[in-house]
Amino acid sequence: MKKMDYDVVVIGGGVVGCSIARELSRYDLHTCVIEREEDVCSGTSKANSAIVHAGFDAHPGSLKARFNVEGNQMMGDLAKELDFDFKQNGSLVLCFHEEDMPALKALYEKGVENGVKDLSIISGDEVRKMEPNTTDTVVAALYAPTGGIVCPFGLTIAMAENACDNGVEFRFLTAVENVEAVEGGYTVKTSKGEISARYVVNAAGVYADEIHNMVSAKKLHITARKGDYCLLDKEAGSLVSHTIFQLPGKMGKGVLVTPTVHGNLLTGPTAVDVEDKEKTATSAEELADLMSKATIGVNNIPFRQVITSFAGLRAHEDGDDFVIGEVEDAEGFFDAAGIESPGLTSAPAIGVYVAKLVAEKAEAGEKADWNGSRKGIVRPELLSKEERAELIKKNPAYGTIICRCEGVSEGEIVDAITRTLGATSLDGIKRRVRQGMGRCQAGFCTPRTMEILAREKGMKMEEICKNAPGSELLTGER
Repeated sequence: MKKMDYDVVVIGGGVVGCSIARELSRYDLHTCVIEREEDVCSGTSKANSAIVHAGFDAHPGSLKARFNVEGNQMMGDLAKELDFDFKQNGSLVLCFHEEDMPALKALYEKGVENGVKDLSIISGDEVRKMEPNTTDTVVAALYAPTGGIVCPFGLTIAMAENACDNGVEFRFLTAVENVEAVEGGYTVKTSKGEISARYVVNAAGVYADEIHNMVSAKKLHITARKGDYCLLDKEAGSLVSHTIFQLPGKMGKGVLVTPTVHGNLLTGPTAVDVEDKEKTATSAEELADLMSKATIGVNNIPFRQVITSFAGLRAHEDGDDFVIGEVEDAEGFFDAAGIESPGLTSAPAIGVYVAKLVAEKAEAGEKADWNGSRKGIVRPELLSKEERAELIKKNPAYGTIICRCEGVSEGEIVDAITRTLGATSLDGIKRRVRQGMGRCQAGFCTPRTMEILAREKGMKMEEICKNAPGSELLTGER
């Protein structure tokens, strides 16, 4: 039998792929993650609602329902273990019409059947006591205290770093062109040559159907569903404290309004199916629709304080459920496809499940020296004055502020670049330490950040990219 390069190749470095990779790193398996972009968390995982769903929305008995609730229950301990931002702030689903109360009660019953804990239906007055800025038209709400918010960048990067520290290899800027079954496994043809593996895990997001269809006669079809968002300044971050959903009704599905773990306010998403799986441009019409719908449930949203708008693509499979498991007519090939909402919440549980399937297939044992802990980047603003002074004394770079809006120091940026799977682009730095995510949207701090990246990576300034090659900011000296 031909010797394979790896035991397992995971296609896709998003939150699901990185979760699977981390869980695979528990086992005696030589694992590699292939990602077409320059960093993890560069597709759907970087542009979503950042919500940890309670689990009341998915159809009982579906994979969405199962992994949503399991993932929700895992998130708190995982945040401590991997040191990323997570807050269990609770969620409210607003009902605006008495005639919609049966639908609200049905949602409650669905959540109970799915195993969501502590659900309750509360009155409009109770809602306004909890959230004074909700509108007078709210007659009731479904309250789910187990709902939460998370940093999707932090979650994905933390799992990737921990996987790498436990022996998983990552190959970036490596696009999959074809997958072929061969004796003993698969050959994955990429933009950087061929890679062979005994097993393949398909976690390719909106392209997971195309990867699946390379090896299976039973085809999948994924539609890219675009969602626009508006992110507001931190001055607006306290407008609501819970995640505010709207019950689908005669006014449509509505959009959410939520605080973020970093103190901003987020509204969205819209839902528009698009043929182009790269179409992430926002439109004025869609953003106007988003803003209009957001005000149905929440008053006084200061949209003049929007600091950026963006769009993400969700991978909607025709069967309207996750597609997870070994492919029936492609032995050793495992799907994690059709992962749309609540995919971010479900990712940790999907990782455990898929990794166990692969490990059992491979008859792989667990490593005795596996380490599931990871320490994140030090954030001086969270330290006491004494601790911060001591940190700066040891490393003066932590006393030099590069990003004024977010208070990010040179020390944090250097750590983001030089740590495990460190940033190689400006977006990579931004997702790790929030440099450029504040009010001025990198208008002030970009030149200095580029200088630090060039210095630490031994690059020329004109080689520095916003993300992947082709996004260089400078063309040369004048």
